[in-house]
Amino acid sequence: MIELWIPFTIGGAFFQNLRSALQKHLKGRLSTGGATYVRFLYALPFAIVYCWGLVQFGGYDLPQWNWAFLAYCLAGSITQILFTFVLIWLFSFRNFAVGTTLSKTEVVQIAILGLILLGDTLSLGAAVAIGLSLFGVMALSLAQSRITLSNLISGLTEKPTLVGLLCGAFLGASVVFFRGAGLSLGDTPAVIRAAFALAVSLVMQVVMMGIYLKWREPGELTKVVRNWAPAMSVGVSGVLASICWFTAFTLENAAYVRALGQIELVFTFIASIFFFKEKTSATEFFGILLIVAAILILILAR
Repeated sequence: MIELWIPFTIGGAFFQNLRSALQKHLKGRLSTGGATYVRFLYALPFAIVYCWGLVQFGGYDLPQWNWAFLAYCLAGSITQILFTFVLIWLFSFRNFAVGTTLSKTEVVQIAILGLILLGDTLSLGAAVAIGLSLFGVMALSLAQSRITLSNLISGLTEKPTLVGLLCGAFLGASVVFFRGAGLSLGDTPAVIRAAFALAVSLVMQVVMMGIYLKWREPGELTKVVRNWAPAMSVGVSGVLASICWFTAFTLENAAYVRALGQIELVFTFIASIFFFKEKTSATEFFGILLIVAAILILILAR
């Protein structure tokens, strides 16, 4: 029987891809901060309704919050927002390709942080799978950014490299903190723990990002409200992605979840060949093979 975290992870990857595509349509109408804010603001009502529905119709009891839970939610919320801003900063560098490639080391950073903060350990099979997925993602990134291995090595001492690693660290930290939030709620069913952690985290993010936009980008909040129709689709796809991710993180080691989440790149690769008729380089094909191998090992031999 397939483990529950696997379909939730695949669902999270799918809806995240959809949310990103919908979010691109808001560029030009909103600033980067505004486009980021809609993923939190318009997801929040749905997250609250989802949590309420689980209690009212699913027969679940709302978990009892504690200070550790709030601390994990706050830390996860802040690091997820910081990840977004550091990623934007990374793109401002002329030679951002090396940094972007190294930002994809998030899965390894998640494994390290998960071990340190939560005591999550890896099986030998999982460690091999994560290593293969890392090499696969790096190969894809090298092919798509048209940089060479020598460029990557020579760029290790440059500023974009450190920013790229910091970007991956913030993303990895947010994932581990959100998993910690779910685990801190005790032995109640994972579905309601994940839903409660998501709702509380979104409240925090809406408040923090709202204050930031009011302070730094006057008038942007008004634009966010005026563009409610396209923003709503981002909110719906975003909350579906978050429900899947949070549930998967609560059920399983976050490093396993993010490693399997690389299946999103496989979906994109297949679409580029069969729907958009794009040509594929040998490096890209090799990278996808490594990711597929990693996913199979993770599922079958971890």
